Amino acid sequence: MTAPTRLTPQDWISAGLSALKTSGPAALKAEPLARALNTTKGSFYWHFRDVPAFQQQMLTHWEEAALTGLIAEIEGQASPHKALQKFVHLVADPDDTTAAIRAWAHSDPSVVQALADIDRARQKYLAALLKRAGVSNPDIAKALYSAAIGAQILPQTEDSATRASLDTLIDLILALR
Repeated sequence: MTAPTRLTPQDWISAGLSALKTSGPAALKAEPLARALNTTKGSFYWHFRDVPAFQQQMLTHWEEAALTGLIAEIEGQASPHKALQKFVHLVADPDDTTAAIRAWAHSDPSVVQALADIDRARQKYLAALLKRAGVSNPDIAKALYSAAIGAQILPQTEDSATRASLDTLIDLILALR
């Protein structure tokens, strides 16, 4: 007989992110998460003071991935133009976690703040990418980021058309520099 594996805080955070994507913020409670992990609530409370502390750690984990993960995917691009395209494509087509976080923000002020922090940091990074491409007006970064965020709500069946439209916007911005 093998000993049961001990759950880590990361196991709980992963389960929380999965529950958020499939069932929404109402699933971010100790009991349903414990059932999903086939364990007891005691394990949850061993790692987290309470549900709000867990949710805060979950948000912190997402924030790190949403910014550093995005930057890591972009930094290898061969040119500023390709980096800008990659940036808007990644923002316009977020993973399910980012979409779930944006939905959660509609009902939780702490999530609104975390989302605002990420959006601000991403816009700052986008402004730096634009500056490398010769565009120094920070309002352009805000407009381009807003276009990429807005593209998230378009029907997924138009994904290639959305990407092409964002690429055209980048081309236009770079042509006007």
